[in-house]
Amino acid sequence: MQVNTLKLNSKKKKRKTIGRGGKKGTYCGKGNKGQKARSGAHVDPLFEGGRSTLIDHMKKKKGFKSREAKKTVLSLEQIEKVFKDGETVNIESLVKVKLLGKVVKNEKIKILGAGAFSKKLSFSQDILLSKSAKEMIEKAGGKIGL
Repeated sequence: MQVNTLKLNSKKKKRKTIGRGGKKGTYCGKGNKGQKARSGAHVDPLFEGGRSTLIDHMKKKKGFKSREAKKTVLSLEQIEKVFKDGETVNIESLVKVKLLGKVVKNEKIKILGAGAFSKKLSFSQDILLSKSAKEMIEKAGGKIGL
């Protein structure tokens, strides 16, 4: 015996129908009076009985939220503390030294030129650099875009 071969013993009652339409009779599930009880009734699905709708409220919300994820920002000072001369700075190495947590795909990392910087480090292309950070890295003898 399998579930799909089981048969129920009870038979369904035949429902009493009224009128030509036959389904529910009298008000046909429309209730008494009002716009929705009339023939050809159509109420805008966004209409909420006269109060201002959710969409109207959303118009009043100010501001803009970008779909693009925010960049993770690091300073050259933080990088100088963790890396040694001649090392390569890329996303994997930043995760390894725990300056970054788990990196989500397409997440962007930007390095700002804050503080002092004197190490010769090479930075990969997948890391964004500010104008001041580029100048400081080149001044220290580092390489950009490996």
